[in-house]
Amino acid sequence: MPIEKFTKLVSSCVPLPIENVDTDQIIPARFLKATTREGFGNNLFADWRYDKSGNPKEDFVLNNPRYSGKILVAGQNFGSGSSREHAAWAIVGYGFKAVVSSFFADIFKNNALNNGLLPVQVSKEFLQKLFQAIEKEPATEVEVDLENQTIRILQEGIAESFDINPYKKKCLLNGFDDIDYLLSINHEIEAWEKEHA
Repeated sequence: MPIEKFTKLVSSCVPLPIENVDTDQIIPARFLKATTREGFGNNLFADWRYDKSGNPKEDFVLNNPRYSGKILVAGQNFGSGSSREHAAWAIVGYGFKAVVSSFFADIFKNNALNNGLLPVQVSKEFLQKLFQAIEKEPATEVEVDLENQTIRILQEGIAESFDINPYKKKCLLNGFDDIDYLLSINHEIEAWEKEHA
């Protein structure tokens, strides 16, 4: 699955105001048998999303028609636990392009960036305002501007900056994974090798 270029995203949001969401809750271990990225979105938050018979639980946010969009807004300490890359695959496979939280586990953050998912880390205060805006109006739109590293609640006019590794930013802006990036600078690598032969 190729990584899409990420420049600017304007979307409504899906709120998940739960803290300490670990990777086993994002994608339970029993779904990890596959080795390609396809199909994981169907099992995103499976134990919260479906009952034991496989029926959607009405009280879970992904089953609530009031909420939709390409931005998942999560509580603090999102993506803790095991290092499974499948968690990022599941979030991307469902259709999310960005996850907003006040803190991400480091391994999850790197896995997300490597799979075209932008983790936007904001202050606790901004996160709370975002949850409040979505609760008040589920259609609230948020703009995530990767080039300028800002996130804005459009209806409220509230914005905040976020940090990102410059290399990963360049990869996302160009739709590169690590191999694509190396291929893009192949001429520079060849020139260096000739110079240092």
